[in-house]
Amino acid sequence: MLLTVAAAALLVPFAAACGSERAGAGADAGGASAGSATAGAAEQPLTGIRWNVDSVTVDGTTHRATSDAYMTLSESGGVEGGYGCNSFRGDTAPDGDRVRLDVLRSTLVACDGPGGEFERALLNAFTDGSPRAEVKEGRLTLTSEDGTTVRFSEGGADTPLHGTKWRITSPDAAGRAHLAFDEKEGTVSGSLGCNKVNADATVRDGHITVGTPAMTRMVCEDSLMDAEKRLLRLFDTTLSYRADHRKMTLNSENGTTVEAFAVE
Repeated sequence: MLLTVAAAALLVPFAAACGSERAGAGADAGGASAGSATAGAAEQPLTGIRWNVDSVTVDGTTHRATSDAYMTLSESGGVEGGYGCNSFRGDTAPDGDRVRLDVLRSTLVACDGPGGEFERALLNAFTDGSPRAEVKEGRLTLTSEDGTTVRFSEGGADTPLHGTKWRITSPDAAGRAHLAFDEKEGTVSGSLGCNKVNADATVRDGHITVGTPAMTRMVCEDSLMDAEKRLLRLFDTTLSYRADHRKMTLNSENGTTVEAFAVE
């Protein structure tokens, strides 16, 4: 798979400095028509589409996406994308029903939390540079020789704020915190990692005015309570928000920034 084969070629400790790059070696380009993959007897386009990673299946275990991993192939033979934390770019070409790689380069940022776990699954998903590609009804499946499979869906518009379960991906949230905005009720509800929360939430002109939170009163381990205190700074304030496909960033007036990923 493009992004995971790149990772396999770039498998290094997650202690590297932000923004550093390393080149990975791939296979030579083959001779199929550019920008297509076999889907039954028909050829479907691969290029010019943002392919969002939905899941990775390794040794029979499926890892669902917990971060905004994706890839895009250009008609000129380039590929770029992200594993969720790190990004990559390089060259590629189709070869029959396979996608063969040339040179891929990836940033090597240390990534923690659930997003880091998912990224490591992507990094280790493929060991060869020519997975089999199949496109069908807006979905792409890449399968390696050992059966490891990465599934994508065709990217489209940004995920809507309302009606989506947003899992907080900031490292100190430990993957347990999530929020959902209800347009009809004018509320936000979810979990802060330990306690459940609910509050009024009014959305207007790209901003969210969030009221005083009503919460359960459970006591959890110190790390979760510390993360919860930070997330409480999203309440009793006004937030600006920005959606980018399945990723959302919330910025509060008091200087708190939180990133989230659409899981439902």
